[in-house]
Amino acid sequence: MVEPLISFKDFSFKYDSQAEDTLKHINLDIYPGEKVLIAGASGSGKSTLGRVINGLIPHAYPGTISGSCVVNGKEVADSSLFDLSFDVGTVLQDPDSQFVGLTVAEDMAFSLENDQVSQAEMKKAVSKWAKTLQLNELLKNSPQEISGGQKQRVAMGGVLIDESQVLLFDEPLASLDPAAGLASMKLIDELATKQSLTVVLIEHRIEEVLHANIDRLVVLRDGEIVANDSPNAILESEELVGLGLREPLYLSVLRRAGIAITDCQQIGHAETITNPAIAESLKSWTKGAKLTYADKKMTNLLELRDIKFAYGAGKNVIDGLNLIVHQGEIISLVGQNGTGKSTLSNLVTGFLTPDSGKILFAGEDMADLSVKERSEKIGYILQDPNQMISKTTVFEEVSSGLVLREISNEEIQTQVNEVLKICGLYEMRHWPISALSFGQKKRVTIAAILVLDPKMLILDEPTAGQDFRHYTEIMSFLEKVCAEKDLTVILITHDMHLMLEYTTRTIVLDAGHVIMDDTPAKVLTSDNILQRASLAKTSLYTLASRFGLPSADDFVAKFIESERRMR
Repeated sequence: MVEPLISFKDFSFKYDSQAEDTLKHINLDIYPGEKVLIAGASGSGKSTLGRVINGLIPHAYPGTISGSCVVNGKEVADSSLFDLSFDVGTVLQDPDSQFVGLTVAEDMAFSLENDQVSQAEMKKAVSKWAKTLQLNELLKNSPQEISGGQKQRVAMGGVLIDESQVLLFDEPLASLDPAAGLASMKLIDELATKQSLTVVLIEHRIEEVLHANIDRLVVLRDGEIVANDSPNAILESEELVGLGLREPLYLSVLRRAGIAITDCQQIGHAETITNPAIAESLKSWTKGAKLTYADKKMTNLLELRDIKFAYGAGKNVIDGLNLIVHQGEIISLVGQNGTGKSTLSNLVTGFLTPDSGKILFAGEDMADLSVKERSEKIGYILQDPNQMISKTTVFEEVSSGLVLREISNEEIQTQVNEVLKICGLYEMRHWPISALSFGQKKRVTIAAILVLDPKMLILDEPTAGQDFRHYTEIMSFLEKVCAEKDLTVILITHDMHLMLEYTTRTIVLDAGHVIMDDTPAKVLTSDNILQRASLAKTSLYTLASRFGLPSADDFVAKFIESERRMR
């Protein structure tokens, strides 16, 4: 009988800084060669479970343990972090935070250097894993110079080179664009099979992780395991949404079209799901669904005229760009890394100055406005919340802008508490920032800008690190504010669900130019644009193509509108 490689027996854990257990009576066995997804809403305990597996708990995060967790025959509580590192290799959510070498090759070899492995053996091992991970051409590059997907492969190489039996991924999709995320999941599946690895993925984006062909899905809620079964069994049960997780879109549209998922086969992917009734049911549903068109007069708010910008003497990053953003719009801005999205945002906010061209806001030339003056009109929320946070507690951070405006304490209390409730942070208002997860910190930075009541918001990857419930709450709030206050929102994103569900217009950048400006449905059903923008086919587009629907973008648009009406 095969023994589990990882085994939890009635395991509970309480952080010293918390009053209650974060993990409660966990019983879980993970066997050699399994690919297991640990999912759950923010605060469910999934990241804490990962910290137990790799030994960070209790060695780096002190607290109280009861029960047992054994990894490869070692009791975690009685083993050193050093010893456990030989069994479990961890790839962090942000690969940049675990790089130590000046080059890719140096970083991959770092653990072997610590083990005093000879130069010849190190070079042999680096060469082997560079070939496996398709990194041969990058070995002399700095890790900071390469793309997000390449960084993740370097981080994988740095832990695989030690021949760890378990590979643990903490939100591996958080920093990747859709195309890189899909490639990453397929690579993990291939590696697990060829190298006989045991893989544990901590992630809440279930539809994307299914491409790794996981064997088991474990769902946590409030520190307890509430589901532990094959992905198919859990997908059939319709339990995911009730557990704070998003159901794959292709299953949602099939249910909407009257298809019973229990009558389908191979339901793990839109590319494989089968049922003789699917084609006719989808065609019938699409024919009966209606699209509504709002005849609304649009007022220009932001106008960019022939904007050009280059860093130093290099070529133009923004090259003759023209764009009009209307008041009250929610727009998604997409494109590959390096196409100018962040540069464009910095030009609008005043952190950078165009080499030529004009930027107008409500008809006013912004050339003479300072960054401070622009910030009163435009709020900019960075992708990494740690770059924005400057205070110790949640309340202090969210109120800091109002304090600078010398508003009364009573008014500050009222406005801050209202925004904290909307952003799901009210219960944490007195928490230290250091105790928050990445996703919670993200919500803090959004709250700190929203409380200042700007006319336009620019959000860089707003859904990174957010679970489905908090993602929905924040985006629903932004929709409401846009409607009530004519707030304009630009979302720099790779999240295709976000584009479809919450934006009415998508602007695609490539090499400093706008290459498409249309509805999200049209953008995400254009094969050429998907490739140029490093996006991936949505499962809705896959269904439309597989089952011969006359118009993929019409089908996608109708389903998304029906979803909005259901919210």
